[in-house]
Order: sequence, then structure tokens, then C-alpha cells
Amino acid sequence: MSLSAYFVINLILALLLYLYGRSRAIAFSSSRKLFATKGYFGLHNLLVAFVPSFLFVLIYTLAEPGMIRYLVQSALPSVLDVEPESFQFIYNELLNVHAEIIPFDASNTTHTLGLAVYVGAINTVSISKMLLFGSIVLIATMYALYRTNPSFNARVHAELMIKWILMLLSMISVITTFGILLSVLFESIRFFGQVSIFDFLFGTQWSPQTAIREDQVGSSGAFGAVPVFGGTLLIALVAMAVAIPFGLFSAIFLSEYAKSSTKDILKPILEILAGIPTVVYGYFAALVIGPFIRELGDNLGWQLTSESALAVGLVMGVMIIPFVSSISSDVISAVPMSLREGSYGCGATKSETIRNVVLPAALPGIIAGVLLAVSRAIGETMIVVMAAGLAANLTFNPLEPVTTVTAQIVTLLVGDQEFDSAKTLAAFALGLVLFVVTLLLNIYALHVVRKYREQYE
Repeated sequence: MSLSAYFVINLILALLLYLYGRSRAIAFSSSRKLFATKGYFGLHNLLVAFVPSFLFVLIYTLAEPGMIRYLVQSALPSVLDVEPESFQFIYNELLNVHAEIIPFDASNTTHTLGLAVYVGAINTVSISKMLLFGSIVLIATMYALYRTNPSFNARVHAELMIKWILMLLSMISVITTFGILLSVLFESIRFFGQVSIFDFLFGTQWSPQTAIREDQVGSSGAFGAVPVFGGTLLIALVAMAVAIPFGLFSAIFLSEYAKSSTKDILKPILEILAGIPTVVYGYFAALVIGPFIRELGDNLGWQLTSESALAVGLVMGVMIIPFVSSISSDVISAVPMSLREGSYGCGATKSETIRNVVLPAALPGIIAGVLLAVSRAIGETMIVVMAAGLAANLTFNPLEPVTTVTAQIVTLLVGDQEFDSAKTLAAFALGLVLFVVTLLLNIYALHVVRKYREQYE
């Protein structure tokens, strides 16, 4: 059976046990007082029936390819003369034959005998999965029926199960984060085994193209990433120069000056910018803003290119405006009205109240929103790939083309790559630096919020 079939069976059983527990609780409540409401009896039965069997199916499905491979590896030498070093090649051939990618050859003993072993392993794993799933479902059903009685405190047990489910989901999020970090870290360590970390972090020449043969020109690439980091910083600064004032002033207007009817119209329109795909922004930067800046430079007598940091930064800043505006608007609106009334009572005008009372009170949230927008700008990919240059120029002139960390990662990992060369591994080193920078920005945002947070009644 497929994973969806297991899920449907599991869900139907859970719903039936929910209805059973709820109906039995209603019957019990007519004769005596229960320790929990009737809904908790149904919820307890639903969780008992659904969660263990669903987790089993999910984990078993993830482990199924490895189990099939182990069974084939154990049984194949008894029917075929297979050397350990050639097993992977034969196993891949069996996978392709079973998936009908490679046509079946009846005269090939590998196809006939090997495929029989492979199909047998699949059947063994599938049957054991069904038997174990049925056993878990049966045990869960018997436990749910046994617990459905008037003396059972279903509320306590149901809430305890929900607590453990939430804890498990939180742990999965944490483990996923560490998994991402470790996967990038291990490949970065391999890269730094070939290239000095000092040359990578402080070198000023970036040319990761390495030759295949040692006698070719440029057989050793240059991996000084300072121009890449500089280009990322330059585009992020241009973007924030657009996003911060426009976003903050929009938030002040929507929160303090606009009427409710006007706010209900303008705020959703402004937040539509956050829902536009980044590839659309990339088209806009490459086809409209870039050529416009180039033509404007031609009229002024300047030699400019379409792939300038200014064009990319302007479009990226427009994309980030909703991040700053939405968060700042919510934070400003959360400032208690009593502070504004106290300022008005002291004779301050509306603008003075906003400048001296509202904004200082909302400062931690505004800074957190700005740092979140900075992280978004640093990690943007599509706009810089489509509209920025790929040349690693060490410059702080926004009218010149630059490249970014994300653009270089895409360039290094496009196409068929061997993950043992410094060129390919450099992408993981760039990703590690990007991960560390965004992590430090988030930590600093939390520090700022905690340092300047004030409690208002």
C-alpha cells in the first residue's frame, strides 16, 4: 500500500474511535459525573489511534529503501556471483529495470535472478510493514476501548499527549536546523582542507574556475571571497536605504495618521509586495530598472552597465518594504494609548508625540524588523542572479556591477558537479559564512529587543 492509503486508513480509524469515545462519554454523563468533558474522551481516543501508527508508517517509509537494499545485499550473492565492489552498480541497474527505465532482458541473468531477489525484498518489507501497522492499530484500538470508562480522566491524558506532540515537533525543528548546519559545516571543512581559511576570508581575488588538467592555464583557482562579501554588503546597503525610510514612514502613516477605512485598503495593498515572486522582481530589475539607469547614465555622459548594484538594490529594497512596514506598523499600534494621551496632556503635538514617545517605545520591535529585513536582503537569490553581474569586483561604487554570495553559490552548483573539488566545495564555504552572518544578526536582534524592552501597562 502507498503512504496515502495508510494515512487514510489511520485517519478513518481515528475518527471512528473519536466518535465512539464521545458517544460513550455522553452515555456515561447521564448517570454520573465525569472527570472530563465528552470531547476529551473523543480527543484521547483520536490521538491514541492516530499518532503512534502515523509515526510508525512515516519512520518505516523513510527507512524502507535502506531495508530493501540490506535484504538484496544479503540475498544476492547466493544467486549471483557478485563482488562487493560491484554491488552498487548491479543494485542501481536493478532499480532502473524495476522502474522500467532500462528494458528488461530475459537473457541477462542479472535481470532475471537479481530482479527476483529485488522484488522479493520489496514484498518482504511491504508485508512486514502491513503486519506491524496492523499490530500497532490493534493495540491502540484495544487501549482506547479499555480507557473509555467513567473513572478515566481523559483531559489530563489528552493534554499530556498534546504536550509531548508539541515537544516532538519542536525537537524536529531544532534537529533540522542542526542537520543543515552540520551538512554545510562538514563540506566547508573539506574545502578549508584544500584552501586556507585566511585566504578565503581575507583574499581579494575571486576566480573559482579550476582546470580539469594540471597543464591547463588557471589550473589553480583564486578563492579570496572579500569581493563577494563586499558586493553582498553593497547591495544590502542600497536595499536598506530604500526599505527602511519607505517602510518606517509608511508604518507611521498607517498607524498614526490614516483612518481605519484608509488603513484597511492601503495596508493589504502594501503587503501584496511581499507576495510577489522574487523572479518577477528579477525580471523587473533586469528589463526596466537596469536599462533605465544605463540610459540615464548615457544622458549624463557616464558609461554605466545594466547590471549595477544600484539597480538590484533598488528593486530589492522595494521587495523588503513590506517586512519593515508590517512589523513596524504592528509594533507602533501596540504602544498603549495612555502614553499618547499623557504626551498630549503635556501640550505636545502629534508629531512630537510620535517622535519623542511612540517611536522610542516601539524601538525594539522596529530594530528587530529592520534586522530581519537585512537578513532577507543578504539571503536574496533570484534578483541578484537575474539582474546583478557575476564578476567579483571589489568596489563600493553602486553604479558598478558586483556579485553576491547567493549568486556565486548558484553559479558554482549549476550543472553536473564533482563534490571533491575546491570549486564546488567553495559554495558550501560561502553558505556557511552566510548562515553565520544571518545567525549573528538574529542574535543581535534578540539582544536589542531584550535590552531596550520596556513594560507598559
